Amino acid sequence: MQLTDIGINLTHRSFEADLEQVLQDAFAAGVTRLILTGTSLRGSQEAHRLALRYPQHLFSTAGVHPHDAKSCGPQTIPALKKLLQHPSVCAVGECGLDFNRNFSPPDTQEEWFQAQIELAIEIQKPLFLHERDAHPRFLDILKSYSALPPAVVHCFTGEANALKDYLDLGLWIGITGWICDERRGRHLRQLAKRIPADRLMLETDAPFLLPRDLPQPPKDPRRNEPAYLPHILRTVAACRNETPDTTAQITTQNAQQFFRLP
Repeated sequence: MQLTDIGINLTHRSFEADLEQVLQDAFAAGVTRLILTGTSLRGSQEAHRLALRYPQHLFSTAGVHPHDAKSCGPQTIPALKKLLQHPSVCAVGECGLDFNRNFSPPDTQEEWFQAQIELAIEIQKPLFLHERDAHPRFLDILKSYSALPPAVVHCFTGEANALKDYLDLGLWIGITGWICDERRGRHLRQLAKRIPADRLMLETDAPFLLPRDLPQPPKDPRRNEPAYLPHILRTVAACRNETPDTTAQITTQNAQQFFRLP
């Protein structure tokens, strides 16, 4: 099977020492395409440069995470727009709202979330979305746009009402190793079967969210890797009463369609 990891922070410092091995392990595990997440202007530029080194396998997004919204200024959107002209930069984001810690003030988050939605509409590229403890306002902002481009809620960990709201709005859903966490992810095991086959995608969000139930302890017990995506796949497939091959096929097709991968 061939899988696409739609959200991975491969420019994170934890991958600096062994990046090539991490990629080779991913490819050997069948994870043949990786979408590198841009969370700031600088981070988006770094992700793009890395993706260009592996043009058959790596792609990237360009955007500003709500945590970093306070760093935005007049040149942010023009710089993101220029970056998004490259074919390998396949989505706007990671953008959205995060009211859990409010590293950026809520009104600033909203301002730059809306600016990035409008950029995606202008250039007709999909949105890679982040939402934490902000569901009502996040939904209101998305609903205010009549011409919303395709959008995926990255690392969905919400409850049933949030899932229904996002599906009703036509959004895609990204599932991570959170579903493998017996403490926090138990509810996702029931919700996974409610996601339509044509709206589901898989991701690791590495180096974060290491699946807690890996059968063998990883080399680094604190670092998630794209090579662990097949483990997440098997968990999602079991929750949906599907074979891993079936879930692999539909999620890979969805990622190729959504991100317009070659």
